[in-house]
Parts: sequence; structure tokens; C-alpha cells
Amino acid sequence: MEKLNEDFIINLSKLKGEPNWMTDFRLNSYQEFLRQDEPTFGPELNINFDDILYYKKTDELKSDWKDVDKNTYQTFCKLGVVEAEGKYLDGVSNQLESEVVYHKNITDKDIIFCSTDMALKEHPELFKKYFNNLVKYNENKYTALNGAVWSGGSFIYIPPHTKVDRPLQSYFRIDSESLGQFERTIIIVDDYAELSYIEGCTARSYSKSSLHAGVVEIYVGKGAKCRYSTIQNWSNDVYNLVTKRAIVSEDGLMEWVDGNVGSGVTMKYPSVILNGVGASGNCISIAYAKKGQILDAGAKMIHLAPYTKSNIVNKSIASNGGVANYRGTTRITRGAHHSVANVKCDTILLDSISKSDTYPKNIVDNPTSVLEHEATVSKVSEEKLFYLESRGLSEERAKELFILGFVEDFKKELPMEYAVELNRLLTEEL
Repeated sequence: MEKLNEDFIINLSKLKGEPNWMTDFRLNSYQEFLRQDEPTFGPELNINFDDILYYKKTDELKSDWKDVDKNTYQTFCKLGVVEAEGKYLDGVSNQLESEVVYHKNITDKDIIFCSTDMALKEHPELFKKYFNNLVKYNENKYTALNGAVWSGGSFIYIPPHTKVDRPLQSYFRIDSESLGQFERTIIIVDDYAELSYIEGCTARSYSKSSLHAGVVEIYVGKGAKCRYSTIQNWSNDVYNLVTKRAIVSEDGLMEWVDGNVGSGVTMKYPSVILNGVGASGNCISIAYAKKGQILDAGAKMIHLAPYTKSNIVNKSIASNGGVANYRGTTRITRGAHHSVANVKCDTILLDSISKSDTYPKNIVDNPTSVLEHEATVSKVSEEKLFYLESRGLSEERAKELFILGFVEDFKKELPMEYAVELNRLLTEEL
């Protein structure tokens, strides 16, 4: 396995045919990665960076499934991705290991939807304008690592006054042991445009850990709307360490719909910077932690402009000794007068050995704004379980009903196909 060093990074950039400025960016990011320490909060990370495979190319990019490697095609068929493409999507991008292997635009609208590597080559000025602008490479150890070895991801530009009628989707798959996947996604929804984007993630199980450290940057223009939905079902040997951030202009709306039902360790806090008057941000998320899982997830809402609104709804479930934590920040700055923020965290524990903690940071810096926070933690009622079991339901089926009712608000935000898939993922572990 080739070690991560400057020669590796130079060769990776050369292999991709990148301009000199990107090679320099990668090298600067690598030096920052070496300088940075591990995060001082959240679960302990025991990653051996010498064991990680930082780049693996599996196949050339194709736009017709008939041309895709047979094994790759069968993998995405089993995941339901191929069938979903023609039913309810306007465009798809599927990444296996380090590169996008299949991409197809179905929409006939004048939008840009391609891999991030392709955007660097075909739309260099637009790419450079937005790349590393919202999530800086030197923010933490893992944004620096992403900056050094990023590969794949989606680049989307929606022109002004353009509405994408059906969602665009990207799917990320890890099939190799100890692989590091470092996609970079950039989405620009220009003034008065609308986009719904869906992301799915899965991995095979191995004895050695893999690392997923992606970066997502989203720009929402004046009066524009963007919804980013994620269902990640990584295997228990994956570290899922992702930085996702959006910035919203006047009267714009950013919505994160974030589902975490996989990975051994997750640290993920989708963020919204409300930068324009009347901008809004919503985040509704669930985390279901089973045995061997620590899911440290939440959201961040930063109010910079007046009359802005934000809403965070977090649902945490823990069973069989799992740990599902909420960690979030809501800040209304001095200049964001007459703003409103709501935070609601609900947790359900399915047994006595599971755990959930809440780590909120709520700050209001002006007297005309309102911030409300509500949190509840509860266990499955023995009385209710007994009642359901006395009506002929098994204990597993009774718990299933509790869970599905608990996450109903989240499921309403998903397309029907994803809601059905979420039901399956939540109930198969009981």
C-alpha cells in the first residue's frame, strides 16, 4: 500500500491531469494535515493513517450502464440505484471507491451536473470561484486531508430561475478494505432557482477500518431553495467524518435532511450560514446507533443577517449498547436582529445499556431575537410493550412500531422510495 507523502500527492495530481495551482493546493493541505491535531471533542478516533488506501480507480467514467463493468453494474443494481434512475431522478452520479464510474444527465434543462474532477477541467473559472471558499482546507485535520487527496464528488450549478423538477442523486460506495474515500461536492443554486439533491452511502464490512472524509460546499442564491437529503448506511468499520456547510443569501432556503444509520463512528454536523436578510435554514436528522456504533451528529445554524429563521429537529435512537449523541450550535449574532431559532432534540433508548447525550451551544447576541431549545430522553415503556404484546405482537414488532412512529417527521421529508428504504434499515437490526 502506497504511503501518503508529497510524492504520492504530486503523482495523484499528475494522474488526474490537474493544473499547477491544484497540485500546490494539495501540497499545502497535506502540510496542514500533518500540523493539525485530532478534534478535541466527540468520540475518540483511532485511525492508523498508514493503513489507509488513499486512491483507487476502478473503471473509466461511463454514461450507459451497458458499458459499465459487470460487477460494478450488479453492485449498483442490488442497491436499487439503477432501477431508481429512470423512475424519479433527473440525473445520477455513482462513485465507486475514489472515482465517479457512472454519470448521466436526464434533465434537458441548462444546468451543470458532473463529477467535481470533470468540473475542474471543463468549468475551471466557475470551479475556482467556489472551491475551498466555504469550507477551508485548514479548518481541521480532516478538511486538510480531504484537500490533499480529494477525488470524485458532484459539481452542480443551477442557473437563475431554473427549477429542477425531479431530484438529482449521487451514490457513494466503498468496496475495498481500508479504503479512504474523500469526495468533494460543490453545489451552486443561483438566484430564484430550486434543487433537490439526494445522496446515498454504503460500504462492505471488513476487519480493518475504512475512512470517509468528504467535504460539501453549498451556495444558495437570493430567493433560491436547496434541499440536500442523505441516507448513510456505512458498515461498522467505517469512520464517517464529514464537513457539510451551506451559505444562504436574501430570502433563500437551505434544508438538510440527514439520516445516519451506519458507520462505527460518525462526526457530522451539517451547517447553514444565514447571510442574507430573511434567509432560512432547516435541518431534520436522525441517528440510530446499534452495538459498536458511536454516532455524534447534529447541526449548526449561524444567523448573520436580520429577520432570519432556523429550525433544527434531531431524533436519536440507541440500542444494544450503541451511543447516539446530539452536538450542535445555534448562534444569532448582534447584527441578526429580529431573528428566530428553534432546536428540538428527542432521544429514545431501547434498553438500559445504550446511551445518548446532548451537547448544545445556543448563543443570542441581540435583544430582539428568540431562540428556543427543547430536549427529551425516554425509554421504551414496558407497559406499552406489554400492551402491544398482549394484542399478539412480538417484542421486535412492538419496538419496530415505536421506532417508525418516532421518526415519522423525518420520513415525511424523504421521497417515497427512500422512506421505504429507511423503514427497512431501521427495522432489520431489531
